[in-house]
Amino acid sequence: MANTFSDLKLNNWIVRQCHAMGIRQPTPIQVNCIPHILSGGDCIGCAKTGSGKTLAFALPILQKLCEDPYGIFAIILTPTRELAFQISDTFSAIGKAINLRQSVIVGGMDMVAQGQELARRPHVVIATPGRLADHLESCDTFSLRRIKFLVLDEADRLLSGAFDEQLETIFGILPKQKQTLLFSATMTEALDTVKQVATNQVLLWEAEAEVATVDQLEQFYVLCPVAVKDGYLVETIRTYLAEHSNPSIMIFTDTCKNCQLLSITLNEVGFENVALHGMIPQKERLASLARFKSNMVRILIATDVASRGLDIPAVELVINHDLPSSATSYVHRVGRTARAGRSGTAISLVTPHDIQLLQAIEQTINTKLSEFSVSGKEVAKIFTQVSVTKREAEIKLDHNDFEERKKINKRKKLILEGKDPDEEEIRVLEEKKQQRKQSRHLYKKKLKQRKKEIKQFVQENVGIPNVLNR
Repeated sequence: MANTFSDLKLNNWIVRQCHAMGIRQPTPIQVNCIPHILSGGDCIGCAKTGSGKTLAFALPILQKLCEDPYGIFAIILTPTRELAFQISDTFSAIGKAINLRQSVIVGGMDMVAQGQELARRPHVVIATPGRLADHLESCDTFSLRRIKFLVLDEADRLLSGAFDEQLETIFGILPKQKQTLLFSATMTEALDTVKQVATNQVLLWEAEAEVATVDQLEQFYVLCPVAVKDGYLVETIRTYLAEHSNPSIMIFTDTCKNCQLLSITLNEVGFENVALHGMIPQKERLASLARFKSNMVRILIATDVASRGLDIPAVELVINHDLPSSATSYVHRVGRTARAGRSGTAISLVTPHDIQLLQAIEQTINTKLSEFSVSGKEVAKIFTQVSVTKREAEIKLDHNDFEERKKINKRKKLILEGKDPDEEEIRVLEEKKQQRKQSRHLYKKKLKQRKKEIKQFVQENVGIPNVLNR
């Protein structure tokens, strides 16, 4: 097994750049994939988050580029904008020695400026499928017919079906003669299908691991009633902060609105944070991420837009405010901590309705989560204030027309898809009307159950004043 980057037949200038970044020894995925890619083969690589997948394709691409430099040489596709910028940073750090020209093509940025960048034929284009497909359909100032490399990073997500239309547009223009590299943290059915139809020239490398999460990660759950979940979140943070000095914390939630609500609520109760979700303009998203990465703010609240690939080595704690619906999503979320050999902690808030989901996740990752001790009496002290603060946050969001902005974004998307937004709105309203009738009875039942949970919780923790500070 190769012990150094030189053993992988990489050029000296690449080895020097890796050393300058503090990277001296290749990881298993780099050892196994880089020689095969340099020899001209296709590759499918699967390994845990934080295992060095980006360098596994960046280093051989840059070596091949310096042997025959021209643009556009390589296309890297990724599911999220933030991951695209992160990959760009890696290419910049290694490629500055050869004056690498690259371009990041993602949504939320000026299309005209991006079109001008593409017309200048950068060596490497890092893009989200939607925006690259938009450029291919709307202008002819650049060509992808001579590319040597196509990379799908977080390939399981890209091949899950959500990007099929855009990928079809992109793949229809690419040359047949190229190297195709697929990398992911998890092997899904989509990747398994690719694996089965792959030719003999394709290297299929998957890290051997009985457990889907890294050994340095401690995983816990907090069992709490649905109605008191936000109180338990605040107390979980306070409990962890009491034992750890100024840690970096990522909190994952399910929707853009819940993400924004939690961000406002936690800011109001004294936990300074930034939010990251799809409803925030791209420049603000990058600014929020930069503030968190530079430790100016210690808490980041995000949707799954931040769960894949983002490398923030200093994250010590990941909290799942809402348990993800699949084990794959869980693995990607908790993979934001315990990276590059560091230790980390993941805590998931679990309601009685989530028990079966938790058991399914435990079975898939082959790890039993331990219980994280949170005092119900302390939660009772802060419950009223947290609830009132969240309600005020909801009113604030209504004043800011959060739902209206979401509706506008949806209409823009429908227009780009060639659909009539008014007709679609009528159809959706009819569907919602039917769903409302069916769910009214269920809602009343849930409301009754929630009131029962609150009553039981108050009875168990009675006689405690409603103050936030201990």
